[in-house]
Amino acid sequence: MRDAAINLRALPEQRDLIDHAASLLGKNRSDFMLEAACDRAQAVVLDQVFFSLDTDKFKQFTALLDAPRTSNEGLERLMAVKAPWTA
Repeated sequence: MRDAAINLRALPEQRDLIDHAASLLGKNRSDFMLEAACDRAQAVVLDQVFFSLDTDKFKQFTALLDAPRTSNEGLERLMAVKAPWTA
């Protein structure tokens, strides 16, 4: 059962376009808009997690991941600082 409300305002032309598209798919406005918004939201989230590389770039990327760790003084200093919320 859906119980979280999402409200928005649209121009009449936008509403009519959405209604027309929804009717073409046999959906009501709410179902159409919720599906479209969730599809877009999922794409945005996945773009932050997954990325695409060509073969050469992928080989470079995996080589960097597989390379031995090198010393990074700045990172070591940063990691040595105690977080203020753990004081």
